Amino acid sequence: MIYLAIDFSPIKPDVGLLFWTTLIFLLFWLIVGKFAFGPIKDALKKREKNIQDSLDQAAKAKEEMSALKADNEELLVRAREERALIIKEANDAKNNIITEAKDKAKQEAERMISNAKIEIDNQKRSALLEVKNEVGAMALDIAEKVIRKELSNDQTQKTYVNQLVDEIKMN
Repeated sequence: MIYLAIDFSPIKPDVGLLFWTTLIFLLFWLIVGKFAFGPIKDALKKREKNIQDSLDQAAKAKEEMSALKADNEELLVRAREERALIIKEANDAKNNIITEAKDKAKQEAERMISNAKIEIDNQKRSALLEVKNEVGAMALDIAEKVIRKELSNDQTQKTYVNQLVDEIKMN
């Protein structure tokens, strides 16, 4: 055994050693290839597929985000247009309400002025009627006094009536 160990040289291997080393290496390579390299290769392919799917999904998500962004921009433009329309309608409604209120106020003022004129006219008529009644009463008083007084001639009656009329004018 010592002989074999002394005669052994790694630079010049023996044919038997070369055969067995090659055979063991090939068996090892086949076993490792079947049980290790196959699953590793499958795992790498699966990982490559997952990465590609992720990249595809990212691209799809990017496209969807672009579409959503465009939709959001469109919605924002519509919202601004609707807001402007609502503000315009509100201003129009405000102006209409103000105009209607002014018209109603003007009509109410005209109605109040008309009522006041009618009231003034009624009170004027009432006052004139009262004055006429007083003048009538005075005329009756004057007539009564004239009748009571017995006068001898027409000249005295005329003088007395003129005197009473002058007294009434003074009052």
